[in-house]
Amino acid sequence: MILVPAIDILDGKAVRLRRGAFEDRTTYDADPVQAALRWEAGGARALHVVDLDGAREGAPVNLEVIRRIADRARVPFQVGGGVRSAEAMQAVVGAGASRVVLGTAALNDVDLLDEAVSTLGERLVVSLDVRERRLATKGWTAEMDIPLATVIQRLGERGVRRFVYSSIDRDGTLNGPDLESARLVAQAVRGSFYYSGGISTLDDLRALAGLRQVNLTGVIVGKALYEQRFSVREGQETVDESVHAAPYGPAAAVRWPLPRRP
Repeated sequence: MILVPAIDILDGKAVRLRRGAFEDRTTYDADPVQAALRWEAGGARALHVVDLDGAREGAPVNLEVIRRIADRARVPFQVGGGVRSAEAMQAVVGAGASRVVLGTAALNDVDLLDEAVSTLGERLVVSLDVRERRLATKGWTAEMDIPLATVIQRLGERGVRRFVYSSIDRDGTLNGPDLESARLVAQAVRGSFYYSGGISTLDDLRALAGLRQVNLTGVIVGKALYEQRFSVREGQETVDESVHAAPYGPAAAVRWPLPRRP
């Protein structure tokens, strides 16, 4: 399991939202590239980048920022936010992303999902953003009534193997992870997934590792890092120690396609 710092881009800046509310934001870096370089220097093995403007507009907006991250940072990173067409997927890959994260499109556009599975393969990630046990879509402005386990099953049947599960209720709150939901998602996913939402302390990381779910391969952390609750290095060392201490043994190394070159 790896710790993955989050970089959310809004109006060209690195921000954190509270519970997915665009009006409840905190700006941390005027230039998101600086956040990427800071997390890389701190020992990050990968990054999770979200184009919040794109999520709201329905198409990528911050491609130039993503290009600059790709030019300066050497760690691989995945990008989501407004990727709802084949052209958008190509644009994100062209900007330097190692993986592409689909959200709304994966849930609403079967043809695009099938194309993404075919063309991206292991580079495809589907984001499951959940508020009060319901899937949120369209930049977290709409919700779906389909049970989460059913959605995961259907996506898996179409070839999706990588997921991000985000607890919007916990996002940006520093109130701790939703362990029960993480356990339920682990039971439903036939592949691997990252957990995101509410991480505040090293004990939170230990608790997630303590779930002993081999398909939980990463934890996305945002506000706790920006607020210096712990460092990237401290977080990764805690995860490594916790995973190796678990009865199922150390997790397999996480392989990222298209690794950044030194």
